[in-house]
Amino acid sequence: MADINKDVNSEVTETQTASNFIHNIIDKDLETQKYGDKVYTRFPPEPNGYLHIGHAKSICLNFSTAQKYGGKCNLRYDDTNPVKEDVEYVDSIEEDVKWLGFQWDKRLWASDYFDKMYEAAVELIKKGKAFVCDLNAEQIREYRGTLKEPGKESPYRNRSIEENLALFEEMKEGKYEDGEKVLRAKIDIASPNINLRDPVIYRIAHTAHHNTGDKWCIYPMYDFAHPIEDAIEGITHSICTLEFEDHRPLYEWVLEELGWWQAPPQQIEFARLNITNTVMSKRYLKAMVDDGTVEGWDDPRMPTIAGLRRRGYTSEAVRDFCERIGVSKANSLVDIALLEHCVREDLKSKVQSRNVVENPIKVVITNYPEDQTEEMEIENNKEVPEMGSRMVPFSKELYVDGEDFMEIPAKKYFRLFPGNEVRFKGAYFITCNEVIKNEDGSIKELHCTYDAETKSGSGFEGRKVKGTIHWVDARTAVKIKIRQYEYLMIEDENGENIINPDSLKEIEAFGEPAVSEAQPGERFQFFRHGYYIADTKLSNDTEKVFNRIVDLKSSWKK
Repeated sequence: MADINKDVNSEVTETQTASNFIHNIIDKDLETQKYGDKVYTRFPPEPNGYLHIGHAKSICLNFSTAQKYGGKCNLRYDDTNPVKEDVEYVDSIEEDVKWLGFQWDKRLWASDYFDKMYEAAVELIKKGKAFVCDLNAEQIREYRGTLKEPGKESPYRNRSIEENLALFEEMKEGKYEDGEKVLRAKIDIASPNINLRDPVIYRIAHTAHHNTGDKWCIYPMYDFAHPIEDAIEGITHSICTLEFEDHRPLYEWVLEELGWWQAPPQQIEFARLNITNTVMSKRYLKAMVDDGTVEGWDDPRMPTIAGLRRRGYTSEAVRDFCERIGVSKANSLVDIALLEHCVREDLKSKVQSRNVVENPIKVVITNYPEDQTEEMEIENNKEVPEMGSRMVPFSKELYVDGEDFMEIPAKKYFRLFPGNEVRFKGAYFITCNEVIKNEDGSIKELHCTYDAETKSGSGFEGRKVKGTIHWVDARTAVKIKIRQYEYLMIEDENGENIINPDSLKEIEAFGEPAVSEAQPGERFQFFRHGYYIADTKLSNDTEKVFNRIVDLKSSWKK
């Protein structure tokens, strides 16, 4: 028998490129014809929650690997636990996979193989490689030992094959209560790998299963079921995250002891995705959903694929991110700024710009005709002339952004302040002459004048201005709601991740008339502010709600 503690990927070193060590293994297997010309992978989610950005990395890796080699990738639900499967989770998983641009070859369930798994357990008992144990869970943990202390044999380890077969049959028939007995593999209680110290491979659970009903009251453990599922489906390369590396010897032991498959699958591990300011625990994410910390699994602050999608991230950007970070054997922490950078890179040539002002300040152009309205032509995307332009109304009363005016300007501030002249984008040169205030000292409005000869596109070159600001016509302004998101997780003074109490801020803003036509899911660049999407749940014909996808400034450095 081969050394079950040997690392089958020991030839993979840290000097290899992080992005291709799995493909290097596959290339070698194709060269030696280990599986002929076959490359079959699978994505095996557990339908107990929504998938997150870490799962996106796994989806992209498994499906794109199959695509690269002309192979197949199955979607297989891990439902070995006898719990009622939630249709909501199943639907969300399939939507996520399709949204990322992939299509599975077959949709399968681990529970489809329960009969074969039971047969495999019986086979191991007959070979003297499995036994029924009466120790409870706490006793099994105690007998198993620790990473520093060796394990000791169960007093039931040497039961006869005949007794084990009879007891296992009685377990199957429902004679015993939950936890009263388990079936354990008989491997090596002294192994330095704690996963090989006679692990439990079947347990009793008198619970109906969503797929098999009341047929079974014993259910296989994942580490036993996983290699059998892969082998039945003809998977060649079972790609999983690094925490399963210590479980691989058990994976190989099950397949080798059964000996049912001439070319059994091999498990290959890669480092899971960790991102700054992001929690990747499905259990923790579910707790935040359940206690109302967030609005649901698709809350735009959540790292779930559904949350990213509602936030406005594109599938192309997520795939680009997964490709850029590559695949490594070493755990690392990826800066979330890289993901945001990928989003900006994808959106900058795809979306149109719109004028939207936050913290609006009213501007009255005192020398502009009272009843006149002009249509100003403004480009839809400065970087993509092919997107054309749009007409935006301009009249005597306008709104400018609160950040575009300072009563006492800072050094090198070139926007609007008393006595300064700026260009109103796509319109005229405007000079601020007077600041009108309310009784409490706040700004009521700015009185300005315009130069009619300076209209954009007129060819005026009489003088230059250093600042250009955007604006919205007050008569036709559309009131909108903007949801500004910050990171859901931040570090406290001790460097621990905590929930950010200021992760969501809602503000009201004014947009140009075209904003009123935005359909749910439609993305824009709000000039000088960032990229936004009309929320798919909250935005409708009567109220426009926009999520900030990302701001314009990138903090990511190559």
